[in-house]
Amino acid sequence: MKKRIEYEQITFLEPAWIREQIAHFMEEDIPDGDVTTEAIFTESKPIIANMVTMGKFVFCGESIIPFCFPESCSVQSKTHDGDLVNTGQSLAKIMGPAGHILTFERVTLNLIQRLCGISTETQKYCELDLPDNFKVMDTRKTTPGLRKFEKYAVSTGGGWNHRLDLSSAILIKDNHIQAAGSVKAAIDQSREKNRKNLPIELEVDTLDQLQEGLAMDIDGFLLDNMSPEMAKKAVSIIRNSPDGESIFVEASGGINYESLESYAWTGIDGVSMSAITVQASPVDIKLEFE
Repeated sequence: MKKRIEYEQITFLEPAWIREQIAHFMEEDIPDGDVTTEAIFTESKPIIANMVTMGKFVFCGESIIPFCFPESCSVQSKTHDGDLVNTGQSLAKIMGPAGHILTFERVTLNLIQRLCGISTETQKYCELDLPDNFKVMDTRKTTPGLRKFEKYAVSTGGGWNHRLDLSSAILIKDNHIQAAGSVKAAIDQSREKNRKNLPIELEVDTLDQLQEGLAMDIDGFLLDNMSPEMAKKAVSIIRNSPDGESIFVEASGGINYESLESYAWTGIDGVSMSAITVQASPVDIKLEFE
């Protein structure tokens, strides 16, 4: 019986984890203190600052910004994750010591600008003419140290998360097959050492490899760098095989904004694409003091 392929979806980030990550980021920015701010603000002067948009984009950060500043600061969110915001709109109000706000300003803005860029890019793809329940998925091509943040941004933009890491799924790719010696050997070895009883997905770039995978009763297929026409043939072969309707089928490799719709209607369940993270440009946000 086929195992259902369902990847963990990052739809919530633990506040304690966010604070821990920000602390790591700040080690890079203040290895020996914020010498400018500390020189100017000798006392904890309280201020109010507004995080303001400088363009139109899909917001991602409502549940993150409150934990980016020290506990001496309070944050009032003004916008919800997934909302489309316009130029000049307030995203959050931060109240606290001026020095603390200034010291954490840049790291916070860098992170939120990056995440908003990803959520905006993801929504652009998700708004194309796609079948119901079709999944626009990310990949592991994320910024080192930011994977969970960036996958959260994909979810915020309406996309789906592919595997979080190499420990969460068995996905046999071309180099695995080459190292093992054959498709059969790679699958056999994966099953033998599958201590977590995970579903097994096989990457194929030819119909011959596809047939080998079907003969081995694989749980899912990644159609790699196939044309839409070839992908449609592959889907037909899969769906007409025993239990074929339950087999998860995705396409990946070279798929972009212009070609996504042509792949989406081939019968696949979704696409995994790096474009929604790799090609996303940071949005522009500024911090203004009242």
